[in-house]
Amino acid sequence: MTSGSQDRSAGPVAELVANLKKFPGVGEKTATRFAYHVLGMKREEILALSAAIKRAAEEVRKCSLCLNFTYKDPCDICTLSHRNNGTLCVVERPADLTTIEKAGVFRGRYHVLHGVINLLNNVGPDDIAIAALLQRLAKESMREVIIALSPTTEGEATSIYLQRLIKPMGIKVTRLASGIPMGSSLEYVDQYTLTRAMENRTEL
Repeated sequence: MTSGSQDRSAGPVAELVANLKKFPGVGEKTATRFAYHVLGMKREEILALSAAIKRAAEEVRKCSLCLNFTYKDPCDICTLSHRNNGTLCVVERPADLTTIEKAGVFRGRYHVLHGVINLLNNVGPDDIAIAALLQRLAKESMREVIIALSPTTEGEATSIYLQRLIKPMGIKVTRLASGIPMGSSLEYVDQYTLTRAMENRTEL
């Protein structure tokens, strides 16, 4: 085998590894392991995975109301009439919304920020969906906003920033109670801890 053919055969693998490294928490070794796992799958399984990713890229969008990922607009949660329209839960990511929904501890509305303020990474208030949140609060009759951000340094800073913006609007602002470990991600909190944190939320 010539060196040229070796380069060509290695090219797609290197490209696959490079793309897998873009996932959060995935480094070179993990990405390489994932890549070879994919390559070891049956051809029809690989094609099905590729087709699922392609379909998601083409059909999934952000809900025009809550900004959660959805294949129809508005999303299923926003169209449910029995949800509590007076309470809004603000989360960082769609995955956090899913975690709260699975726990079954909240029956109000949601708003996804798609990030938190992180000045070290050049993520400011204008880079996440804070303006959309304020516009929504100005239009809808919300009595309470629950800030359900992960208890990280960035999550805490964003919570304080939101509190200062929302309280002058005459809306009650609460946050999840302590019990969720500092520095942890809401996505990985067990349902019991999340239930207790939601039930015992405190006013800011």
